[in-house]
Amino acid sequence: MNGEPSVVVEELVKRFGDFTAVDHVSFTARRGEIFGFLGPNGAGKSTTIRMLCGLLKPTAGRALVAGYDVARRPEIVRQNIGYMSQKFSLYNDLRVVENLRFFAAMYQVPRDILPERISWAVEMAGLRGRETALTGTLPTGWKQRLALGCAVLHRPPILFLDEPTSGVDPISRRQFWDLIHQMAADGVTVFVTTHYMDEAEYCNRLVLIYRGRIVAQGTPAELKRGAMKGKLFLAECDPLGPALELLRKAPGVLDAAVFGNALHLMVGEEETQLQTLRPYLAGQGIRVGRLEPIRPSLEDVFVAVTTGENEAGKQGS
Repeated sequence: MNGEPSVVVEELVKRFGDFTAVDHVSFTARRGEIFGFLGPNGAGKSTTIRMLCGLLKPTAGRALVAGYDVARRPEIVRQNIGYMSQKFSLYNDLRVVENLRFFAAMYQVPRDILPERISWAVEMAGLRGRETALTGTLPTGWKQRLALGCAVLHRPPILFLDEPTSGVDPISRRQFWDLIHQMAADGVTVFVTTHYMDEAEYCNRLVLIYRGRIVAQGTPAELKRGAMKGKLFLAECDPLGPALELLRKAPGVLDAAVFGNALHLMVGEEETQLQTLRPYLAGQGIRVGRLEPIRPSLEDVFVAVTTGENEAGKQGS
């Protein structure tokens, strides 16, 4: 991704009293890039988004959005972005077309192009023929696409999506991501926060945020190659619970976690563990099926990175 910078963040901090919600965060998102902010609830994702949208003033640091300082020029920043919050920002007691007209007025969409923009948003949301339906009666997936249409009626160069697929069914989520990719292909910078690990795979680049701090960043492929400090194994064991407890105590096992009906193990030396883990478990009455190296998922990466942060925190306290 070689586009010019759209969002530049340098040592950004947000404190609420004694609590630091965002702790010296730095990154750059470029034109036409889908930039993902990945982390659990409470990690600082939404607070960062609100600062970048000019809705919260940073405590320290600097952020430029579309070339404007968010602390000094928040009004101009808001004119150059689209923003879609977790709750879609729609008025349920308004009809579909009334919501679109309201947001068009808020974004000062010129009257001469308003019919074309509203028609485009209705088509994108799959609501042709339902323009007069009350928004509150729509299924969640349709509300989601309608909210996206409202957020981009003024054709902003930068779009902020704050956990936009929360509570949306898998088919609607995939359709929504298809729309995001179309916008990025048209040169829009899409900045999206999510706690869905599978969605993070759709991003060009990712930042992993944990307790207000960036703990890793890069493309999904780079993170899966570089963030793991050992070899990852899949272990099919029966019974699963006792096997998990035993493996967490086993020599050379850095971490173990349940994934579906199997375990994912992070170990130090691959060949040594292949030779020792199976007899170790069998000696404790655990039946072992497959035990083999696997490629890490982003969820594995995130668990490994945050576990390392927790261990570092314990050692430093």
